[in-house]
Amino acid sequence: MRILGASETEAALPFDRLIDALHLAFTAPAETPLRHHHALPDGAMLLLMPAWQGAHVGVKLVTVHPQNAELGLRAVHATYLLSDLKTGAPVTLLDGDVLTARRTAAASALAARFLVRSDARRLLVMGAGRVASLLAEAHAASWAVETVEVWNRTPEGAERLASVLRARGLDARAVSDRREALARADVVSSATLSAEPLIEGAWLRPGTHVDLVGAYTPAMREADTATLERASVFADTEAALHECGELAGWNRADLTGTLETLCRKEMPGRRSTAELTVFKSVGTGLEDLAAAKLALAGSPR
Repeated sequence: MRILGASETEAALPFDRLIDALHLAFTAPAETPLRHHHALPDGAMLLLMPAWQGAHVGVKLVTVHPQNAELGLRAVHATYLLSDLKTGAPVTLLDGDVLTARRTAAASALAARFLVRSDARRLLVMGAGRVASLLAEAHAASWAVETVEVWNRTPEGAERLASVLRARGLDARAVSDRREALARADVVSSATLSAEPLIEGAWLRPGTHVDLVGAYTPAMREADTATLERASVFADTEAALHECGELAGWNRADLTGTLETLCRKEMPGRRSTAELTVFKSVGTGLEDLAAAKLALAGSPR
């Protein structure tokens, strides 16, 4: 069994190939059971995300220990185990934190293939955390990003991320006026932990694409009701209907489509240059599995 650490997992998951791998995964039959939640002592949590497709079965194991902050440790740790579906023999053990962050950004970029206007050039990234730091690079592998603006609740965080993005070759700058930045963006990609909407539909131009990554519980939301009422709304999976604040009270019929219906060409993506589109992601074990299989294929033996 091969073991891929953080740097090796990152190197094995370049965004161009990862986006293609996710696209392929959503077009083929797969089994993706609901994620399992198990309470651990002292308020901690164990999460299990299984999936199987083709010749492999995989599971991501995530531990959440909120009290770790008092010890100066990360609260969340993840590991991914990929096994042979026929024999059950373990094949590869990967860094689950890196895998999760990169497949999350790649899922947004995959949706952008179908939902971003062909003349879009300006990207606004909201947030400055781990996933937010990857969104611009992922989107740039999907559409013609020319300018990146970064907004964060703390200006220092926005400046820091903009500097990192410039070092990666992107034309990036920090911005402080959220309303003005939203009004001029072609694409908004938000990865925050906000409980109150940061994106107001009244501020968005026709034709904007809004990518909502961060709010992953019913108590969190990044966009207001007006944003969703104006838009064609897509999600990575129907699980988003139960796991995020933006879609609370929605049902399956309210969604325009999912990544599966987009990738299988069962649903058109953007239908006009003036259409406002929204993509909401909460993650799925199928994305983890696709990323792990790609890492297996690309890592040295």
